[in-house]
Amino acid sequence: MPVSSQINRKYRLHVAAALAGAMLLFAGCATAPMAPTASLNEAKLAIQAAEQADASHYAGAELDEARQKLVMADKAVVAEDMILAERFAQESTVTAQLAAARTNASKAKAVNTEMSRGTEALIEEMQRAGDQQ
Repeated sequence: MPVSSQINRKYRLHVAAALAGAMLLFAGCATAPMAPTASLNEAKLAIQAAEQADASHYAGAELDEARQKLVMADKAVVAEDMILAERFAQESTVTAQLAAARTNASKAKAVNTEMSRGTEALIEEMQRAGDQQ
């Protein structure tokens, strides 16, 4: 075998070994993504806010769904599927916010209804007072 052929062969062998080593190095550095702690905490806070707003009374289905999605997010973290955990945590947050918004809307509607009744009662009272004169 000519000398140049041997050198070329050794060079290719070194390049292949270097590439294989680099691939192993990159594969070793590739770790699972971190748990979506911020998203999980945000979901927990959103659920707490909805609970404090009395969402279980006004928007119980949405609040239960938010809780279920948080449980699913926690299970995904245990299974080391951080992308799925992030998605469930975000869905939990949005669903809890929806529960809180529906609760606030229901409360506002109740206040408006009560105010309308009060206004009607005042109008009737004023009409009776005017009729008596």
